[in-house]
Amino acid sequence: MNIALVPARCGSKSIKLKNIKLLGGKPLIYWVLKALNDSEIIDKIFVATDCKKIADAVISLNLKKVSIYNRLAENARDESSTESLLLEFLTATKPDKEDNIFLVQATSPMLQSSDITKAYNMYKQTHSDSLLTCTRTKRFFWNEDATPINYDFKNRPRRQDFAGTLVENGALYINKVYNIIKFKNRLSGKIAIYEMPEYSAVDIDEEDDWIIAQKLMKKYILME
Repeated sequence: MNIALVPARCGSKSIKLKNIKLLGGKPLIYWVLKALNDSEIIDKIFVATDCKKIADAVISLNLKKVSIYNRLAENARDESSTESLLLEFLTATKPDKEDNIFLVQATSPMLQSSDITKAYNMYKQTHSDSLLTCTRTKRFFWNEDATPINYDFKNRPRRQDFAGTLVENGALYINKVYNIIKFKNRLSGKIAIYEMPEYSAVDIDEEDDWIIAQKLMKKYILME
């Protein structure tokens, strides 16, 4: 079975209740839930929240695969890790150890059903233990000691000749239940990377991110 878990806690200091703030005319969380709900490979979707307003907003979307998981307050604090929620969820729901868990961020609205399918197919075909999504950036990175990280400044490559660097975009992670329980991590063993378009790297944490996301949503998702 393929089970999706979408964390959506109440607390958000930068943007209040951002998970249900409207983006493209819908609550932010709607976009990943729709992608998951429309995907033929996803069997169940759980929104893990500690907030009645978020739960009510999610229920009002009437997405047939979606259920609410009431997460513990101790795993919904600013300092709480996503892994602590994952382990809590698996302990409480007791899925089969061979089930696949799809961890999806509500703040990654550019994720599409096609990405979910392609990522899952890669996960299976490569016989990987886990998978994460990344985007490719062609920016030059440096260490604080003024040494370059991903290029030779003495032989600066042209953009078209530069492979760039893969950056974790946080949109999707896949792993098996038994791996998460054993290693207490969303990633483990042989890891596969599914590359998504650069625009999908938007992760909404600040007000400026929201402005950017609105424009990207109109260009790539709504296509107005």
